Amino acid sequence: MLPGDLIARESAFDERTAQDLPAAWDCLGQVMDPEVPVVSVVDLGMVRDVEWVDDHIRVKVSPTYSGCPATELIEQLIAEALMEAGFRNPQIERVLAPAWTTDWITEQGREHLRAYGIAPPAGSGKRALIDAETPVITCPHCGSQDTEVVSQFGSTACKALYRCRSCQEPFDYFKCI
Repeated sequence: MLPGDLIARESAFDERTAQDLPAAWDCLGQVMDPEVPVVSVVDLGMVRDVEWVDDHIRVKVSPTYSGCPATELIEQLIAEALMEAGFRNPQIERVLAPAWTTDWITEQGREHLRAYGIAPPAGSGKRALIDAETPVITCPHCGSQDTEVVSQFGSTACKALYRCRSCQEPFDYFKCI
């Protein structure tokens, strides 16, 4: 640290205003999910809103499901990223209703999942409870639709373990919620 660094950083805090909300969204777009480190909390649809309230930033976040063990860590990562970007005292508000759904994952997020070897949700979370029929899951490795479920639970509870009959590779499938 050089003389003046701390003073410069503290003065940067005072400069953040409501006009900096686009910069906050950019910052949050760099906060990766700790369980799937190639997709951001924004692309997962976990960030519900970013607003300026009483001279500080407030971020509304929905966990991917109520029992997600990474929820508190994600909220901490969001707060730390915002503080590093110069937002003083960010407030993180957990929003449980309406519940998060895989429908909120962006197309970019789905592509990142696929490139990482995780099959993104097939279909709609709204229909998942209504439809008893299992959707066709495409292998993220070779693109084959000749896949089979190995276990309803994969590396985390929100994923199922599948195997491709064509390339023989196992892969996680991000379940529709």
